[in-house]
Amino acid sequence: MGFELDRFSGEVDPDFKCNLCNKVLEDPLTTPCGHVFCAGCVLPWVVQQGSCPVQCQRISTKELNHVLPLKSLILKLDIKCEHHARGCGQVVKLQQLGAHADCEARPVGVCERGCGLVLTHREQRAGGHCCLEALQGHNSCLQAKVGGLEKELKKEALRAGKREKSLLAQLSAVQLELQMTALHQSCIKYICYVIFIS
Repeated sequence: MGFELDRFSGEVDPDFKCNLCNKVLEDPLTTPCGHVFCAGCVLPWVVQQGSCPVQCQRISTKELNHVLPLKSLILKLDIKCEHHARGCGQVVKLQQLGAHADCEARPVGVCERGCGLVLTHREQRAGGHCCLEALQGHNSCLQAKVGGLEKELKKEALRAGKREKSLLAQLSAVQLELQMTALHQSCIKYICYVIFIS
């Protein structure tokens, strides 16, 4: 199901993104038509729909293949700990993320003092947290996430706008060609009619 874009250091190459979940590819699989998706995204789709998610052709799960060179490149990306929103500052290569599982910021329960936020291992050892500070931190993280999503939405809207202009130009060219063909046919019919009358 992919890795969240905001967890990676710097810009992520668009070729590393899944077209279904719009996250960084996790265990990438390719279709016979060359489209690449996360295994967790494309497998259920193909089982249910029996087609490539781009709707370009019918396929079965047997036709999906692993993209090992792409997976290798993605595993070399720098990623923040999944608990970075809770205060972990660790950044590791994606392939080493499993070794960082025993994180001090991992969740261990829920605060019972009233805020309802998750308590981290570090906070539990310290006897809890300040609910006000925790809520302020949580709010800051959510605002940062909203900002990142808005930025990504603008990029996607720009791409969609360019694609729409390109498709409209293609449509216009095809319509013009169709009109020219119809006009040409009309001229031929008229010439044939004139010759027949003569």
